[in-house]
Amino acid sequence: MENIAETFIEAGTLMVVGMVFVFAFLSLLIIAINLLAKVATNFPDAKVAQKLPRHVPTNTTRDGEVPATVVAAITSAISQYRKNRTNK
Repeated sequence: MENIAETFIEAGTLMVVGMVFVFAFLSLLIIAINLLAKVATNFPDAKVAQKLPRHVPTNTTRDGEVPATVVAAITSAISQYRKNRTNK
């Protein structure tokens, strides 16, 4: 029985040491991230962000129809896919 008690004490000690180590590591990680965030705000990016265009071009006309060139490209891709699939 004394051997089991010693084993439990050793296991508990090891568990506490491991938990303290993990807590210390995570605390240091949080501190390091906060310090890096403060340092990064002192050095802004050299590139200025560009504004996105207000109108994003689409592949449809004003009538809502797809242009003939897009239909031709899709038709060609489908026929090529079917041709390659049947040859295998």
